[in-house]
Amino acid sequence: MDPILLAWLRAQLGTATDEQDLAARYARLGRARVVAAEVLAERRAKLLAEPLRMTVDGVVTIDQSNNLAGLERQIAGLAELVAPDDPAAGEASADLVTAPLLSSRRTR
Repeated sequence: MDPILLAWLRAQLGTATDEQDLAARYARLGRARVVAAEVLAERRAKLLAEPLRMTVDGVVTIDQSNNLAGLERQIAGLAELVAPDDPAAGEASADLVTAPLLSSRRTR
């Protein structure tokens, strides 16, 4: 993974994100935006697996609901960002389209 992609991913995910993990995900997924979406989705799932709010009367209150809302906004905002490996406008895309083959019937 080149330094520009790594810098973009760290800008989206934070500097504490493991570089080797990002490189392995990029090798598997092929796009920086998809890597960022996967990491953010895992963070969201981790938050949802635990209680969002916990209160010990008179001692402490922990509320993770704002963190969850922030992650959801960040995931939604990924679609608007331009990743370094996104194809430029007018550039050929590598997407494949498939269509079923139908047998032709001769009618007389």
